[in-house]
Amino acid sequence: MAKCEYCGKDVSFGIKVSHSHRRSNRTRKPNIKKVKAIVNGSPKRVNVCTRCLRSGKVERA
Repeated sequence: MAKCEYCGKDVSFGIKVSHSHRRSNRTRKPNIKKVKAIVNGSPKRVNVCTRCLRSGKVERA
């Protein structure tokens, strides 16, 4: 799985609980996009979560 290169957001694990309270493992995956951004003055493709894109942490190329 990809990881956000700005905030480090990655896959997290938890437990899915059904109505009858049966428990099983589950994964929560972040919404990662591959975008072209300005890194050290030059455009580069980076994996970024949409939260970082919306908050303005990433300068798009």
